Amino acid sequence: MTAPAPRRVVVAPDKFKGSLTAVEAADAIGAGVRDVLPDADVALCPVADGGEGTLDVLIAAGGTRVDLRVSGPLSEPVEAWYVMLDGTAYVESARACGIEHVTPSPDVALGAHTYGVGELIADALGRGARQIVLTVGGTASTDGGSGMLQALGARLTDGDGGPVGLGGGALADVATVDLSETRALLGDARVRVATDVTNPLHGTDGAAAVFGPQKGAGPAEVAALQANLECWAQALGFADRTSAGAGGGISGGAMAALGATAESGFDLVVELTGVADAIVGADLVITGEGSLDAQSLAGKAPAGIAAIARRHGARVAAIAGRVALSAEDLADAGITAAVAIADHAPSVEIAVRDAAALLRRHAADLVHTGQ
Repeated sequence: MTAPAPRRVVVAPDKFKGSLTAVEAADAIGAGVRDVLPDADVALCPVADGGEGTLDVLIAAGGTRVDLRVSGPLSEPVEAWYVMLDGTAYVESARACGIEHVTPSPDVALGAHTYGVGELIADALGRGARQIVLTVGGTASTDGGSGMLQALGARLTDGDGGPVGLGGGALADVATVDLSETRALLGDARVRVATDVTNPLHGTDGAAAVFGPQKGAGPAEVAALQANLECWAQALGFADRTSAGAGGGISGGAMAALGATAESGFDLVVELTGVADAIVGADLVITGEGSLDAQSLAGKAPAGIAAIARRHGARVAAIAGRVALSAEDLADAGITAAVAIADHAPSVEIAVRDAAALLRRHAADLVHTGQ
């Protein structure tokens, strides 16, 4: 039985990695809906899970881009930016110290730092930000956020009172940390870390052991970084906790020194963009991303959008580059229909190249057939 034509449609996709941003995907899907339902109320609400592409979504929600040249992970200058939205600065750590800025090696694993992240935060505070939302994925560093804190005025000293250098490899020397300038600069501003990583700062599941090898660390470097992070935590008086190891420990540094809380990246984006409010009263919600798979059900945007829609009684359809979930898995997530554009293109390369046109066509088909 064909469902009645929806009167209000919310379009809330994540990015199609390597092909379309979430904003571009929402535009294409929205155009397809309007092709069939020109009189429908169509709300475009691109979303993200707090990782790559989040800043684009926040700009679409009315945020302002702030460009800044900062120190890269090995102190070379890099062009970075963050977004200001309603008094909140949204800072992606990887813009300043992302692994894409380096070639992973043992020396990089020991030397990479987060100083540039602190420069972004300091700039935002100088512009009056009352809240900092910090995403921490994709960093080249394993410095426990020490570089970030040094950029924010922290003084790290060794046993002789001398300054401690940058990078996780230097933390073996840290004995004391003076955060008075850092806390004065922060004032009453709130810091929230967006991450779905639950690893602690150190130990067998910590930042060095789990993520260090991706950054070029061999067994010797992993052991050194792990010991150094323990030394860093002791100097900070920090009791290790869940999610402190995210971003090479930058999350832990933010928790210990800035009073940060670790929260779901998707939940933060929902709060900041207002997509949950847009879904209230919708008949149909269309979500999607490049690959709808098992990871999509574990904190990713499509599952989160489907959960919100289900609470408000809206039907949910998904359009993805590929769909690797069974009908039962989709139904359990609250998704009643799913289309993989790769199944309707001559090749994956064409599906990627023509993603916008394919999204528009299949969105039109979804609302036309009432699936």
